[in-house]
Amino acid sequence: MKAVEFQSELRPDQTLNVPAAALERIPRGQILRVLVLVPEDTGDQVWEQRAAAEFGMGYADSDAIYDQLSRADEAFATREDD
Repeated sequence: MKAVEFQSELRPDQTLNVPAAALERIPRGQILRVLVLVPEDTGDQVWEQRAAAEFGMGYADSDAIYDQLSRADEAFATREDD
C-alpha cells in the first residue's frame, strides 16, 4: 500500500478536509484504507518520560563495559563479512 499523509481537523459536521496536494496523489475509483492518528493522552506521555528517566537512573558507570562489548561485536561481525 502507498501512503498519503496530511494533517486535518475533524469538522463539526464530522468530515475531514483533504488538501488539494493530497487529493492529487489519491487514486479515484478505489477503496481506500484510512488510518487516523490522534495525539496521545498527555498523562501517558508524562508516565513514559518518567519511566525512561528512572530507567536511565539505574545505569551505572560500571555498565559502560556492555557498550564496549556491543561495539566489539559489531567490529567482529564486520571483519567476518570481509
